[in-house]
Amino acid sequence: MPKAKAQEPETIDLEALPEAIATIFDQVQTSLANHKKNCVALYKLHLRAATVRDQVKKKNGTVSTKFTGERAFVETFLDMVNRILDMKKGPPATDRIVKFVGSYVQYLNEKVQQEEKPDEEDTDTTTSRFVARILGWLLQGFQAKNKNVRFRCLHLVSELISHIGEVDEDTYSMLREGLIERLNDKETLIRAHAAAALSKLVGSEDPDEMEEGEQSVLDILLEVLATDPAAEVRRASLLNVPLTPATIDTILRRTRDVDTTTRKIVYTAVLPKLGHPRHLSLVQREQVVKDGLGDREPGVRVAAGKLLTKWFDVILSEADGDNSLGWEGDDSGIMKGLIHFLSLFDVIGSGEAIAVDTLISIFVTRPDIPEVFVFPEQYWPELTPESAVLARVFVEHCIKNNNEARLEAAALPVVTAFAFHTQEAYNRLLNVLQKIEAAKIAAGSGDEYEGEDALEEELAKKEVTLGELLRMALKFDYMDEIGRRKVFTVVKEMLAHPQLPPSLIERCVDVLKEIMPSERDLIRVVVEIIVELRETDEVEDVDNILGNLDEDDPDRSVATEALSHAGRGAKKPRDRDVMSVEERREADITDIRCLMLCTAVLERVNGSFEDNSTLEGVLADLIVPSVKRKELAMREKALVSLGLCCLIAKNMALRSFQLFMGQIENAPDELKVQVLKVVLDLLIMYDQEFFKKSEAIAQQITAFLIQTLQSEESQAAQAILCTGICKLVLAGIITDANVLAALALLYISPSTVENQELRQCLSYFFPVYSYASASNQRRIQSIYLLAYDQAKTLQDDLEEDQEMIAPYDFGLMLVDWTDPSKAVQIAGAEHNASGLNAHAELAIQILDALYDEDRPDSDRKAFCQTLNQLHLPADLDVKSIHKLDLLTSHLAEQSPLNNSATEKIFARFKTRVKQQFDSQLKDVDPVAYVSDEDVLKIYECIAVDPPKGDGTKHSRKKSPEAEDREEDPEEPEKDTETQTEPPSRTSRRASMRSRASTASEPASTRSQSTIQEEAEGESVHEEEEEQPDVEVERPSTPKMKKGTKRVHTPGTARGDGRKRSRRGTVTETRKVKVEGDDDADEDAEDDRAQSPTPKKKPVRATKAPTKSRDKAPARTSSRTTTKRMTNSKIKPAPMSDDEKENLSEAENALSEPESVDL
Repeated sequence: MPKAKAQEPETIDLEALPEAIATIFDQVQTSLANHKKNCVALYKLHLRAATVRDQVKKKNGTVSTKFTGERAFVETFLDMVNRILDMKKGPPATDRIVKFVGSYVQYLNEKVQQEEKPDEEDTDTTTSRFVARILGWLLQGFQAKNKNVRFRCLHLVSELISHIGEVDEDTYSMLREGLIERLNDKETLIRAHAAAALSKLVGSEDPDEMEEGEQSVLDILLEVLATDPAAEVRRASLLNVPLTPATIDTILRRTRDVDTTTRKIVYTAVLPKLGHPRHLSLVQREQVVKDGLGDREPGVRVAAGKLLTKWFDVILSEADGDNSLGWEGDDSGIMKGLIHFLSLFDVIGSGEAIAVDTLISIFVTRPDIPEVFVFPEQYWPELTPESAVLARVFVEHCIKNNNEARLEAAALPVVTAFAFHTQEAYNRLLNVLQKIEAAKIAAGSGDEYEGEDALEEELAKKEVTLGELLRMALKFDYMDEIGRRKVFTVVKEMLAHPQLPPSLIERCVDVLKEIMPSERDLIRVVVEIIVELRETDEVEDVDNILGNLDEDDPDRSVATEALSHAGRGAKKPRDRDVMSVEERREADITDIRCLMLCTAVLERVNGSFEDNSTLEGVLADLIVPSVKRKELAMREKALVSLGLCCLIAKNMALRSFQLFMGQIENAPDELKVQVLKVVLDLLIMYDQEFFKKSEAIAQQITAFLIQTLQSEESQAAQAILCTGICKLVLAGIITDANVLAALALLYISPSTVENQELRQCLSYFFPVYSYASASNQRRIQSIYLLAYDQAKTLQDDLEEDQEMIAPYDFGLMLVDWTDPSKAVQIAGAEHNASGLNAHAELAIQILDALYDEDRPDSDRKAFCQTLNQLHLPADLDVKSIHKLDLLTSHLAEQSPLNNSATEKIFARFKTRVKQQFDSQLKDVDPVAYVSDEDVLKIYECIAVDPPKGDGTKHSRKKSPEAEDREEDPEEPEKDTETQTEPPSRTSRRASMRSRASTASEPASTRSQSTIQEEAEGESVHEEEEEQPDVEVERPSTPKMKKGTKRVHTPGTARGDGRKRSRRGTVTETRKVKVEGDDDADEDAEDDRAQSPTPKKKPVRATKAPTKSRDKAPARTSSRTTTKRMTNSKIKPAPMSDDEKENLSEAENALSEPESVDL
């Protein structure tokens, strides 16, 4: 039959076109199911409209075609789309219309491809003209002021861009530039859709056609993925960026994204696209597992676990029928699949922990996998690092889940058989060591030898395999005496071998600790091994010692007696002076191995040093002589061993503490880290002896630690020291608020930007410490001004390439840490015993600082902004409300802000206080608080006289002496022996300024005279408290006039110009009539003349004699120590003559400046 001729589409009345198209759009917004049908209907209308054309004759005589029908269709179509452009995100009908527009453009291009003839090259078609018209119209909306219009235009383009087909060069350039520009839009949704749309253009770019220096679309998307602040934009880029070797590194960095959903998407939607895990490198695979399984969010950990099971399924399918392992199991190939799966990771090196975590994750995600484990007899002779790790993780997993039945069903070997397997693995290790030794001998004196890399890799494999077997040995039941003896023999033989790899020493000691009945026997066995390693003459064989362990007296067994005799009766090593160079080298290596063995056993001992007398010989013959050595490696291990001995011997710790402190200042960085660990461990272990018995010693130790922390250049040592100080503060051992200020400044200091370990420690410490109790929050609150001013000083001293947080933002951090609503509520405990609120006290402190007119406007504005961030509870005590009212009410009169913006900010806080505490303020009686010292400090701060008894404010009446001086100013000053003149306001302010500046100095710069003056002031105050019958009179304070300038040092508390008692409370300066000796007054005047800071006159009593100020005991301030810790006096416990001699020799040796590496 002849082929039917295609019917031409019928023409359409253009006036009926809008109604027909509107009907279709009305249907598509109700459901997605009718989109395909309506695409067909709309396409028919489109074809019928395209047949309407007009012929237009031009002036030059040519005839052109005018597409009247197509134009009418497009205008009507755009009119329908235009109705949704100002719609916000959310309405489902709008989203359906956007989907329909994309579906229709896709349908048009499919029809063009179906009807296109091979010989046709015409690119100007109905579809191309329609797409170009829509794109041009939508691109105009990219610049719209309405954010909804910009969003909908980007939304439509992101739907169309995958189906637009071929477009001309100009349209493509406009589209590319418009999308790149929208990546900088301030709206998150717009940037997200721009990233999604731009990702469709990645494959259309030709790198050869790009200009030099021009970024490609892929580079722009990777930059958005890494730097955009909005998580939604990063996710849009992450989901649309193609997975290629050039992009995989940037994509994998999102496993540590701050957004939980983004991290989860990496494991659920991105990495599964790879298929085989070997498409990633070894480092990348380990990074994926480490970040996923170590994530803090359970959802991310679950997603990572599911990804690992997918990887295991891929490897399992490849491992079917593999017979390379030399054994066959009854587990359907699961165990072989897991062994091949472990080969994806570096089990021999640092990836062992990651491989173990991966196995545990698979066991948890797929609980059916461990149920099929059966270990055949051929499994153990053919052990590899992967199979050894698999067996050990399986045993630990079953024991952790109390699955004893599964262990029995797995056909594990008994203890005796396992000991023989361990012996075989050890023999294979010795064979490799012999091959290496033979290769070195054959190579001569050169460091390199033939097959070095292969032999070293083989040695590492045998080492890992033996280590895994030793870790498995810890999980066995040693009720079998024969097996226990065999394991003991094998392990002891391994420890006694001079070439045992150092990594296996701790594993062997762990096994010995598990099978030995007591710590004393463990120590004596290890000491015997040390003696055997160091001595050329063999000592008594102890292979049969275990047979006599179960005697009546477990503390003094036959083994103990034999090993004690061996440890004490052995001869000392030969003198180094008579040794050759090679013999000295071998002796040093042996001593280092013995020190490592000693360290391993001391780390696992819980008893005291006195209960293990065998350690005395090791201390005297090995540890102390090694401390004296100049070789860095040996001295480091010796100091660590000595520190571990001190942890179980209090007397030794007190005697040796100065030795360790002296090492901190001059030791190299590697040694300093170890010494700092020892010192901090001792401080935590013996906190009562170092911090509780003597306040002066505690202050010296604290000042030394802070000074070392601030001056330390090594990042590792600084991080260790910071961690130790944080532990001391968290434990309540150190309570000095200045330590908190130093840590807070270190947290934001630009010098610690690269020290991420330190900053991570402090970012955890401050919230935990602050929210632990209300007292901790008040301690943080007390350092606000000091920390703020020092942070501002840090910012002023920044170099060009340095950055740090703004002081205002730093203050907001302190505000958050002191928020009482975040403090931990302990059931059954009194949460805030003092009744003080940290934020209320902070508000008083900030308001007090606002009265300092010397502060710049930026500081006062920051303080006012901070006030509005404080949380003042409704049940605040009346006294605090009264102080807040006094400070807010008089600020405009006494210290105006002189800035309209700042005044508005402060007015909000003032209004808030008035409204929140309106009822309490009405009931406040100011006269009732006149005698309160804290309230008097507020009156002194605002320069307003306290009210009289009738409740009215008045100016203080001048004393008769003051009036006489005004009448006769030339009258000589009265004798200080009978009357002390009250200090004027100026002198009090100057004294307060001097004391504040002194208090803000670092501990290392305070002079000794200042320390002595503070101590004398406290002793004088004690004498004043002992005299209750002293006749006193409060000095008169003239009322400050408006605008009077106040002098204050930034970062210090206000109103502290008076004397401070020992408890730190402020007492008013009193005028006292005294009688005393003229000579004492002259001595006091001389003291004041020599002091660099203003001082108050001595207070004398009239009814009771007082001690001379020169004899008053001086207290050492917590900030005033520059002495080394070697000057502190800690009374040592009695020690033997040998111990004194050994420690004296060690200190003399360590005082030498030379340090020679081994």
